[in-house]
Amino acid sequence: MPGIPDVHARLSADPPARVADVACGAGWSSIGIARAYPKARVDGFDLDEASVALARANVAEAGLADRVDIAVRDAGDSTLAGRYDLVTIFEALHDMSQPVEVLRRARGLLVEGGSVIVVDERVAETFTAPGDTIERLMYGFSVLCCLPAGLADQPSAATGTVMRPGTLRRYALEAGFRDVEILPISSDLFRFYRLRVGS
Repeated sequence: MPGIPDVHARLSADPPARVADVACGAGWSSIGIARAYPKARVDGFDLDEASVALARANVAEAGLADRVDIAVRDAGDSTLAGRYDLVTIFEALHDMSQPVEVLRRARGLLVEGGSVIVVDERVAETFTAPGDTIERLMYGFSVLCCLPAGLADQPSAATGTVMRPGTLRRYALEAGFRDVEILPISSDLFRFYRLRVGS
């Protein structure tokens, strides 16, 4: 987050920022944000009960239960609308059967001036054969895991692990975002996106 100066500043400021960590899984991203920003309050949501149970145990072990709440909850819950300064989706959007709807719901969670950050695999921007080592690795994950998972619920966008920047941009625009910025954060495996709502 320090690579996104205005988000970093908000997470460090008063009144305490609220973060929604969508599809939080085992809770490591929620824990990481809470550790880095001692003032922030983090709500992790996931629809998988086993993941939520594991995440709650991880949060308790980290001693962060006073600031990190994990729940089996849909991000589209209307009672959550307009409550969050930051919404994050870490390495999960490509697994979702309806990514546009998830992004639309993420947008609905934001306060005025809030931000959505999506982190997903750093695959090539366009398809080329045979592709580099990372590209081939990601296609392997896609065929064996992520694509079947995304197809389990219908209807499905059938995205799979190899979600190129153009695909994410299309999803974001369909969800009502104004623009998508690829953030200048260096990583061999992940690409960081900021989805913009206003000007």
